[in-house]
Amino acid sequence: MAFLTEPEPERGAKVEMMPGVNRIVANNPGPMTYFGTNTYLIDTPDGLAVLDPGPEGHPEHIEAILRHTSGKIASILVSHTHHDHVGAVPALQAATGAPTVGFRKSGIESFDPDIKLDHGDTFAGMVALHTPGHASDHLCFALSAQNGDKILFSADHVMSWSTSIVSPPGGDMRDYFASLNLLLTRDDDVYLPGHGPALHNPRDLVRAMLTHRVIREQAIARKLSDGSFDTYTIMDALYSQLNPRLRKAAERNVLAHLLKMEIEGKALREGELWRAA
Repeated sequence: MAFLTEPEPERGAKVEMMPGVNRIVANNPGPMTYFGTNTYLIDTPDGLAVLDPGPEGHPEHIEAILRHTSGKIASILVSHTHHDHVGAVPALQAATGAPTVGFRKSGIESFDPDIKLDHGDTFAGMVALHTPGHASDHLCFALSAQNGDKILFSADHVMSWSTSIVSPPGGDMRDYFASLNLLLTRDDDVYLPGHGPALHNPRDLVRAMLTHRVIREQAIARKLSDGSFDTYTIMDALYSQLNPRLRKAAERNVLAHLLKMEIEGKALREGELWRAA
């Protein structure tokens, strides 16, 4: 797959992605977050919306959001409840009083959105798309930009710099396949992801991600045809060249594939071991 890169962003800076949409990147770089979480400032008919305030423990990021918005925030949108996206919500809400917006069924007990959205609901001129897979409560937001482009804030469902981790129980590989197929029915011009640069002509990468997952599942099936194995052994065989820092995440992806295959009658679980059905 042809992934994108970008220079490390200036911390605390507001960068225009397109008319009416700006980005501030949180200073939480890592193997799962690239240079950090993308926080988007979105001009909407209902006022300025902030999408994904970022992780907890970065007061300088909250200060940057407040500085670039003058504290005039109409709503705080949450794409999903992983800590690097939702952690800063309490601090930003305390500073602004803005209502929070998220999927109707939160993935964590500590976050209950003030405004609950379901698939297809419209909020502030944007359409919410429930895209579970990476997270059970994952939402993408579709917006027609001021320049006419059809934008999808794709969060961590589809990113331009890397594939997504699907880690059970919150992550579900069957849902991930279905959500990728949902995006292929759409005609969005550009994705603005939760980490990394904008992705133009996004459906090519979505198709490649689906193909990659099918090939990975076929490789797991071939491994199971040789006997019974635990998830670590399967991961070690399939991802032998992977960066050691990513091997645990890769093992979670393997488990997600196996659980999907179990439901589909392609794999059987015997304690910690898995074999072909």
